[in-house]
Amino acid sequence: MQRVEIIARGEVQRVGFRDVVQKMGRDLGLSGTVENQEPYDVRIVAEGQEDPLKEFVKALRIDEGPIQVRDLDVTWTSATGEFPYFKILRGDWQEELGERFDVAVVLLHRSAQLGEENLAVGKMMLDKQDQMLDKQDQMLDKQDQMLDKQDQMLDKQETSISLLKKINQDTSEIGFIREEVAASRIEARRGKDEIISAIKGSTPDEKYEELRREIAEIKAAIEDLRAKVS
Repeated sequence: MQRVEIIARGEVQRVGFRDVVQKMGRDLGLSGTVENQEPYDVRIVAEGQEDPLKEFVKALRIDEGPIQVRDLDVTWTSATGEFPYFKILRGDWQEELGERFDVAVVLLHRSAQLGEENLAVGKMMLDKQDQMLDKQDQMLDKQDQMLDKQDQMLDKQETSISLLKKINQDTSEIGFIREEVAASRIEARRGKDEIISAIKGSTPDEKYEELRREIAEIKAAIEDLRAKVS
C-alpha cells in the first residue's frame, strides 16, 4: 500500500473538480480526501495499490470544460491506513454554498455550450443530407437523360425498320414491274411477228394501215410500263 499527496493548481476551485476527484478515487478503489486549499489550489491525499494510484495521478491532469489542471505537485510516501473511504473535506457552509452556486452556473454554461454544439452538429448533418439529396437529384436527372437517349434510339430503330419494310416492298413492286415489262416485250415480239405475217398476206394499203395501228398500240403499252417503272 502506498500514499500519494498531491497539490493541484489551475482552474480547480468552484468548477466541480473535487466531485470529479472523489468519483475517480472511488472508481479505482482508493481511499483518501480532497479539499480546497487557499488561495486557489486543491489538496488531494490518496492511499491504495501502486498501479491504481499511478492511474489516478494520470487521470487528474484534466483539461476539459471549466476544469483546467495546469500543474500537479506529487509526493509519494507509505500508506497510513487512516482513511476508511474517499471523501470531500468541505469548508464552512457559506463557502460551500457559494461554491455549489458557482458549480451550478458553470454546469448551466456548459449545457448551453453543448446545446450550441449540438445545434451546430445538427446543422452540419442537415447540410450533408441536403448535399446527398442534391446528388440523388443529379443521379435521377442523369437516369432521365439516359432513358431519353434510349427512347431516341428506339425511335430510330423503329424508323429504320419502317424504311427497310418500305424498301423491301418497293423492291418487290419493282420486281413485279420488271416481270411485266419482260412479258410485254415478249408480247411485243409476238405482235411484231404477227404483223409481219399479216403484211405478207395483205395489200400494201392494208398492210401499212394495220402496221401503223399495231405500232401505236405497242408505243402506248411501252409508255404505260415506263410510267409504272418511274
